[in-house]
Amino acid sequence: MEKAYKLEFKNQSSKELYLTTCGCSQTEPLHSFGPAVRPHYLIHFVLSGAGKFILGGKEYPLKAGYGFLIEPDELAFYQSDEMKPWTYIWVGFSGSQAEEYLTKTGLSAKHPIFESDKAKELYETVKDMMEHNTYSIANDMRRNGLLRVFLSMIAENAMIPMSEEADKGNYYVQKAIEFIRSNYYSPIKVTDVADYVCINRSYLYTLFMESLEMSPQEFLSLFRITKASQLLAVTTLSVESIAISCGYSDPLVFGKAFRKLKGVSPSRFRKEVLNGEIRRSQGDLEQIEHFIKEMQEQS
Repeated sequence: MEKAYKLEFKNQSSKELYLTTCGCSQTEPLHSFGPAVRPHYLIHFVLSGAGKFILGGKEYPLKAGYGFLIEPDELAFYQSDEMKPWTYIWVGFSGSQAEEYLTKTGLSAKHPIFESDKAKELYETVKDMMEHNTYSIANDMRRNGLLRVFLSMIAENAMIPMSEEADKGNYYVQKAIEFIRSNYYSPIKVTDVADYVCINRSYLYTLFMESLEMSPQEFLSLFRITKASQLLAVTTLSVESIAISCGYSDPLVFGKAFRKLKGVSPSRFRKEVLNGEIRRSQGDLEQIEHFIKEMQEQS
């Protein structure tokens, strides 16, 4: 007979991501569930033993250190091994952003299996959820916060489920551009961008050349100088202030980079804009923003 400790929590459909159930189970040999469907997302993680999980007609043999996802209304079946029955933990959750969070972990109906070396941490997280089982605002916030912690630990080991290498490359380029877009005003370097997307600098260089025909450093400089051009055109900020606002701590370095891309100094550029001789900075910025939008739509 299965030995299980299970908790369920009331519907919180107004929230972005919330815990609906959690538990821990020590099963008997060949103990099974299903075929059946669930109304929420459900993740199981095997702590010990072995078993099998069947989804969409495909069978996955699993052992300790592996877990599986069941999406809402998906017909699934899982069964404990006859010789080494498994012990597992689980969390169930819903919310308007539940699918988005799962996508970030790399899990989906097409890729429902994951591996993690954080068995102890995952168990302790679920245990913490179960210990804070009474209804109160504090416990509610704690459980839902722990759900995010649980998903973050799965994401640490997740592989991006891309069908083609080109798709994976576009994903990394998109994430790199998003990082640059959000941090261009800080003194970030290409190594910071590569570290953020978790690939080495040389691979990032290759992906940028294939996708944009420019290096990550060239894109970073172009984005910064385009932003600087806009500030020169529409504000009265000093050149030094604009340099700092666009990630350049040294105005001389900024001036050199600006002249390399624009052909004139920042001060001369401002004068030409005011005289109506240059009207391209906004168009350059819109071109970059349009590219970013296209990358996001392809993901």
